[in-house]
Amino acid sequence: MSNAVSSESPSPTRLKGKFIGILVCWILGFGSLIAWNSLMSIGDYYYALFPNYHPSRVLTLVYQPFALGTILILAYNEAKIDTRKRILAGFTLYTLSTLTLILVCSAFVIFWSIFCSPFQNLLFFFPTAFQLDLATSGTGGIGNYIGVCAIVGCFGVGDAIVQGGMTGDLSFMCPEFIQSFFSGLAASGAATSGLRLMAKAAFENSSNGLHKGVMLFLAISVLFEFLCILLYAFIFPKLPIVKHYRSKAAAEGSTTVAADLAAAGIETQSIQKADNDAKQSERLSNKQLFFQNIDYELDLCLIYVATLSIFPGFLYENTGTHKLGSWYALVLIAMYNVWDLIGRYVPLIEKIKLKSRKGLMIATLSRFLLVPCFYFTAKYGDQGWMIFLVSFLGLTNGHLTVCVMTAAPKGYKGPEQNALGNLLVLFLLCGICSGVALDWLWIIGNGKF
Repeated sequence: MSNAVSSESPSPTRLKGKFIGILVCWILGFGSLIAWNSLMSIGDYYYALFPNYHPSRVLTLVYQPFALGTILILAYNEAKIDTRKRILAGFTLYTLSTLTLILVCSAFVIFWSIFCSPFQNLLFFFPTAFQLDLATSGTGGIGNYIGVCAIVGCFGVGDAIVQGGMTGDLSFMCPEFIQSFFSGLAASGAATSGLRLMAKAAFENSSNGLHKGVMLFLAISVLFEFLCILLYAFIFPKLPIVKHYRSKAAAEGSTTVAADLAAAGIETQSIQKADNDAKQSERLSNKQLFFQNIDYELDLCLIYVATLSIFPGFLYENTGTHKLGSWYALVLIAMYNVWDLIGRYVPLIEKIKLKSRKGLMIATLSRFLLVPCFYFTAKYGDQGWMIFLVSFLGLTNGHLTVCVMTAAPKGYKGPEQNALGNLLVLFLLCGICSGVALDWLWIIGNGKF
C-alpha cells in the first residue's frame, strides 16, 4: 500500500540510511564530473594530437557556454521539471558522450594502423607528438578536433543538467548530503589525476602509451556514469531519510519530487495536490531568492573566476620548463585536485568553517591576490613555490565552495531551496565561464608568456 505525503513524519535524525545516502551522494558527485576531469587529466594526449590548437583552453571554453546556456534554461523552469527524469537524462547523456569519445579516440589509432603503418619505419626517428599529429592531420586534423569539441559540448550540457538538478534536490536535505556530493566532484579530479600519473609511469615507454592511458580513463568514466544511473534510479530514492526529506518538500509545495516519491512507493493524494498548488504560489519567487542571496551567488561566481583564470590553461602552457619535465603540468593538476578535495572536507570541522557572510566575501575577494602570485612565481620562482601556490588555490576553492553551498539554503522551504540550488549552480558556472575566458589573457602576444 502506498503512503500519502505528509509533513508529520519522524525526525531525520531517527531515520535510517544517512550514511548510505552520504556515500551515494559522493558517488553521484564523482560520476557526474569524472568524464570532464578525465579529459583535463589527459590534456597531454590532446596536446600531442593537436599541438597548435591550445586544447586545455579551447576545450574548457567550449564546455562552459553549453553548460551555462543549459543551466540558464533549467534554473528559470526548475519548478516545472521533474528532478528524477532530469538527473537520469543527464547521466545518460554523460555515458553516451563518453562512449562516443572512446570511439573517436579509437578511430585515430585505426586510421594510423591502416593508412600510416607502411611509413612506421620512416617515422620511427621522428618525435611521438609529430607522428600523432601526422596521423590525425591525414584525415583533417581540424575535423577531428571539431568532433572532440562537439562531444565536450555534450559534457557541458550534462554537467548543467546533473549538477543543477542534484544541488537543488540535495539543498532541502541534510547539509552532509550536499557536502558529500561536492566532495565527490572534487574526488573525481583527484582520482583521475592520480590515475593519470600511474598511467603515464606504466605506459610512458610502451608503444602508443598515451592512447592506452586515455582508453583506460574513458572506460573507467563510462563504468562510473552507468553506476550513477543505477544508484540514483533504484537506491537513493528508497532510503528512509531521503523519502522523509522529499515527502516534507512535497508537503511544502514542491512538484519536482513526484516521480522520485513514486519510485519510493509514495503517492501524493489529489486533495494534497491542490494544497501544494496553493503553497507553490506562496513560495518566494526566483527573483526574490536571487536578491536575498546575491552575496552568496557572487561568492560562487568570483571563487571560480579566480580559479579558472589559472586552472588548467595557465598550468599547462605558462609555467615554463622545470626538472619534472613532461610530468610538471600533470603534478600541478594533481596537487590542485587533491587539495581541492581536502578543502571540501575542512568545513566538517565546525570551528574553522566559515559561516559569516561578510567573512566569505572577504575570503573570496582575497583569492584574486593569487593571480599576481602565480605570474611572478612562473616568471622567477621554482617548481616548489608553484606547487605550493596550486595547492593553496585548490584548498581555498574547495573550502569556500562547500561553505557557500551548505549555508545559503538554510531557512527556506523545500521548493525555495530547490530553486536556490539551481541559482547557485548558475552563478558557479558563470564564474567558470568567465574564468575560462580570462585564462586566455595569459597568452596575449604570439602565445608566449
